[in-house]
Amino acid sequence: MEAKQRLPEAGLDTIGEAAALDARFGGLEPHEIIGVARERFGFGELAAVSSFGADSAVLLHMIARTDPDLPVVFLDTGKHFGETLEYRDQLADDLGLSDIRIVTPDDAALARVDPTGNLHKTDVDGCCAVRKVEPMARGVAPFRAWFTGRKRFQASTRGAMPVFEAVGPRIRINPLARWDTAKLADYMRRHDLRENPLVAYGYLSIGCFPCTEPAKPGEDPRSGRWAGQAKTECGIHLPGLGEQLATPTY
Repeated sequence: MEAKQRLPEAGLDTIGEAAALDARFGGLEPHEIIGVARERFGFGELAAVSSFGADSAVLLHMIARTDPDLPVVFLDTGKHFGETLEYRDQLADDLGLSDIRIVTPDDAALARVDPTGNLHKTDVDGCCAVRKVEPMARGVAPFRAWFTGRKRFQASTRGAMPVFEAVGPRIRINPLARWDTAKLADYMRRHDLRENPLVAYGYLSIGCFPCTEPAKPGEDPRSGRWAGQAKTECGIHLPGLGEQLATPTY
């Protein structure tokens, strides 16, 4: 696909560029969206971010089939389930992913705002800010665009999520935005993909262990994240990430 010839020049502002990409290509199948992005962004400009969570294998498998050397940014918050860390290494080996880039919270910032490691008990937003938003901003800063595995069905906050969206001066790409649980499950089966072992215990959305519980029957897959609190997103997919990219606070 000659995506570069069919799109406006990169001189467009990021919001305009993302809107043009979404209008023209947002309805394509995920593997086609990945192809468009690889045509649009040059060598070293594109990455993927992955939590190696409940259904992360789907997007990573699609990426590995076209470019197993694409950088995959993994955010190690220091609060992950051990199963997730083991799964990351096993799945990367299964798929032949050769460039897993692990980013971690800033040691000085942790010493200043979370010296005991218990900030999540008193200030869950502050914990996410220091353990997730700031390090993720560092992780994606070298790239013009990155893929995520987010889907619209996962939560009400994602219901109108575009496939291509501006994040500060960069573009976030959600190839699986329109897929539902049936399509994900079918893809996992057809390609015999390894599943995060926590899924078998009811964890349908997997984050840090202090703030993640099994999803409740009949509720959305993210119902076990920050259960009992008025919080549905950690912040790495919210406007604060763009602000962090533009003006680091740590």
